[in-house]
Amino acid sequence: MKNYDLVVVGGGPAGLAAAIAAKENKIDSILILERDNELGGILNQCIHNGFGLHTFNEELTGLEYADRFIQRAKELNIEYKLNTMVMDIDSNKTVTAMNREEGLFTIEAKSIILAMGCRERPRGALNIPGYRPAGIYSAGTAQRLVNIEGFLPGREVVILGSGDIGLIMARRMTLEGAKVKVVAELMPYSGGLKRNIVQCLDDNDIPLKLSHTVVDIKGKERVEGITIAEVKDGKPVPGTEEFYSCDTLLLSCGLIPENELSREMGVEINPVTNGPCVNESLESNVEGVFACGNVLHVHDLVDFVSQEAATAGKNAAKYILEGKNPSQKTIEIKAVDGVRYTVPKTINIENMDDELTVRFRVGNVFKNAYISTYFNEERVGHKKRRVMAPGEMEQVVLKKEELENFENLDDITIKIEEA
Repeated sequence: MKNYDLVVVGGGPAGLAAAIAAKENKIDSILILERDNELGGILNQCIHNGFGLHTFNEELTGLEYADRFIQRAKELNIEYKLNTMVMDIDSNKTVTAMNREEGLFTIEAKSIILAMGCRERPRGALNIPGYRPAGIYSAGTAQRLVNIEGFLPGREVVILGSGDIGLIMARRMTLEGAKVKVVAELMPYSGGLKRNIVQCLDDNDIPLKLSHTVVDIKGKERVEGITIAEVKDGKPVPGTEEFYSCDTLLLSCGLIPENELSREMGVEINPVTNGPCVNESLESNVEGVFACGNVLHVHDLVDFVSQEAATAGKNAAKYILEGKNPSQKTIEIKAVDGVRYTVPKTINIENMDDELTVRFRVGNVFKNAYISTYFNEERVGHKKRRVMAPGEMEQVVLKKEELENFENLDDITIKIEEA
């Protein structure tokens, strides 16, 4: 059995940034375990630009963004294993993994950072009637086929779901010569960033139909056409059906954090995010186990993933060097009135940095509304936002000094208030 101070599960942008931060905070014994054949995670198939504006103050492709972290990790001589699948982690932080060279092996870790990312919601979870013909792909699979394998999965395309990957693939398929006929979205608002709607759909004259979904798939061997219909109160409206002939259906219907390992080791999972419940240090209820990136909650920008992961790496290093702080008063952050969840969910003021960024998503589209922060029943923050949508992450910054100076603070509430 091998021993490491820190094991990072996942070698994508979150895992790399966390490992680098831990190394820069005086932890030398670090191992990254990555199941793919190279570091970088999902960024390796993201050849479009728009990455790095917050982190590097310049616009990079996903590959370029990942490469900067990969090179930094190599400069710091951080050990990593590729093509290695983590099979199990127990509550004592014993990691069981396997690869071709070593077979099944175990590792003892003082601390673990979960950075496994997320996966796409499969067709089986969408309850679409019809046969199972060829030509139905998740948007991420199509992205990999086009950008890495050099294979165009279809010529006439319908996309269900307006998440960022679906929007980006609408543009990508168009640039490769395919005809994207329509993007249908079940919700009355898009799940993607506004800039992606403009750059990917509007600039290419691709229609976006909100409150619509696929009600039928024509074809037995290969997709021959898709029928979409308007949705009201969760049900298709009879008489609103529209048929589109096509040979490909791309599904972009949401992302699910990869938390099977987390659940098995006893990590408490937030039912809204499907990611771990964490405190101000991004530590879960299992001592010494931290989480960051899309395994914690699905992000819209990779720059925020890197910031969050650096925090997790720094705090994991602090835990390894100093051990667990004695238990102090835990304050819950409540998400109500339009705020779906917060990360973190609880805080210990004494363990905070001078500032703590609380990230969250709203549950609907709000215009000219306020993000309000309450300490107990007293409103201490009231920030106006012109537009808030579920596709874009919001944040509130809490200052340690203000929390310490507020007498008898029991809970913090973040809510949306109409103007």
